[in-house]
Amino acid sequence: MYPNLVLTDGALYVAEAAGTYWLMDIIWSYLPKTNREEFQVWTLSFPDPEKSAALVVCDDGNGHELVRQAISYGDFPLKEGIKLYACANEHGGFTAMLPREY
Repeated sequence: MYPNLVLTDGALYVAEAAGTYWLMDIIWSYLPKTNREEFQVWTLSFPDPEKSAALVVCDDGNGHELVRQAISYGDFPLKEGIKLYACANEHGGFTAMLPREY
């Protein structure tokens, strides 16, 4: 069973403005595996700025990696990527947010 994923205004803005609903889908698809951690840090990066290949990594906020997924093509406007937090919420799901919204 997949937990619900709620987006804050900031996370929704990123998904809409950058066209990255695919990133939210990745986070949501891994929640059954990572939901034992109530706080998660999701990082989208582009290890080689000359290429469009991306890397999505989830950790527990203390550097313990939970998930790593390479993506052959990532269309994100900022080549430095982005970091999102996913936190367990009172409804049994998770809320994805920008770090400044935490």
